[in-house]
Amino acid sequence: MQLHVIARGRIGRTPEADMVDRYARRIATGPLGALKVTELPDRGGTLPPPPAGALRTVVLDERGRQMGSGEFARVLERWRDDGVREARFLIGAADGHDEDLRARADVLLGFGPMTWPHMLARVMLVEQLWRATSIVSGHPYHREG
Repeated sequence: MQLHVIARGRIGRTPEADMVDRYARRIATGPLGALKVTELPDRGGTLPPPPAGALRTVVLDERGRQMGSGEFARVLERWRDDGVREARFLIGAADGHDEDLRARADVLLGFGPMTWPHMLARVMLVEQLWRATSIVSGHPYHREG
């Protein structure tokens, strides 16, 4: 399964970009599939065309469902086992996502009621994707059980 983060805004050469790259390298060899990151301009631009086959879309939203890391890992593992080819994770710009995109999402995912800078939200998401990869691969997770 392809884990595909599609984010508004350019991360550039920043400490956040270094962290995203570090987690991407860790994810690449895991059981959920490699990580791809696509950047879109803050406004405009279109989503890449979906791949042939099953697709799931996760929209990051401040009003979204909050999940623990174990639950998040189980969702991704189920999608992989069900033959989902790509799981897309959409991070919006400062104004978030439009209602149409939110309505079409398979999951609205929130990181809590606080406002997070979109560059930091990208790092937090990729870290959770790495953590899910670790959980699915059987590494002990101190919050499980």
